[in-house]
Amino acid sequence: MLFRFNNYQQSVYFTSANAISGKVYAISGGITSYFYLKSANETLLERNTILERQLTFLRNALKDRNVDSLEINRLEELSSYQYKTIPAHVINNSLNLVNNYLTLDKGKSDGILPEMGVIGEEGVVGIVYMASEHYSVVISVLNSKSNISCKIKNSDYFGYLKWEHGDSRYAYLKDLPRHAEFNLGDTIITSGYSTVFPEGVMVGTVDDMADSNDGLSYLLKVKLATNFGKISNVRVITDVQRIEQEELELKTKAQ
Repeated sequence: MLFRFNNYQQSVYFTSANAISGKVYAISGGITSYFYLKSANETLLERNTILERQLTFLRNALKDRNVDSLEINRLEELSSYQYKTIPAHVINNSLNLVNNYLTLDKGKSDGILPEMGVIGEEGVVGIVYMASEHYSVVISVLNSKSNISCKIKNSDYFGYLKWEHGDSRYAYLKDLPRHAEFNLGDTIITSGYSTVFPEGVMVGTVDDMADSNDGLSYLLKVKLATNFGKISNVRVITDVQRIEQEELELKTKAQ
C-alpha cells in the first residue's frame, strides 16, 4: 500500500527494482553466454571471412570500372563516418510472447538512446525502445510493434517486415508491389528508408509467397537470418547524421 499510493515511494521502489533486475539479468546472461561462446565465435569467424571476400570482390569490381583508389577510400571513410556501432551483450530475452523484448547491458552512459537499430552477427535484431543509464530494452523483431522497412537485395522493391505470433524463425514482408520480381531464396535486407538502419543489413531469405488479403500486393514469408534463441552479442547502430535528417524532415512537414 505504501508503494502503490505514494508517488515518491513508488518511484524509488521501481528505480531500485530495475537496478536489481538489471544486475540479476547480467549475471544469468553471463552464465548462459558462456555455453554459447564457442558456437558464437565460429559463426562470427565464418561471417568475417565472408565479409572479407565480399569487400575484396567489391574493391576489384570498382577498379574494373575505372574507379580510382582515392575514390574507393573516400567512399569507405564516408560510410564509417556516418554510422558508428556500440557493442553490447544480451542479458535477457524472450521468444514466445506476442511482444518480445531483449535487455542489453549498455545504456545512456554508453551512448545508447531510443530508436537506435540493433544488429547481431547474423542480421537485424530490433530497435531500442527505452534506455536507462546502464541498461536498455530492445523491441525485438519478434514483436507485434516491430515494423522495419526492408527490400529484396539488388532491387528497389520494398515493403515492411512484421512478425506474426508463432514460429520465431519466420516473419513476413508485407505490401510488396504486385509488379515486383523475386524468387524463392532471394535475400531480404534493410531498405535504408529510415534513420534507424542503414541500407543492406541482412534480414533473411524468401521462404514462401502468397497474395495479401486485398490482392493488391505480395506477402512474403521470410526465414530470419538471426537465431533469436541463441543471440548473445549485438551492436547498436548510431547514425551521426540522424538528427540533421530528422530536423529537415520536420521542417518539410511543418510547411
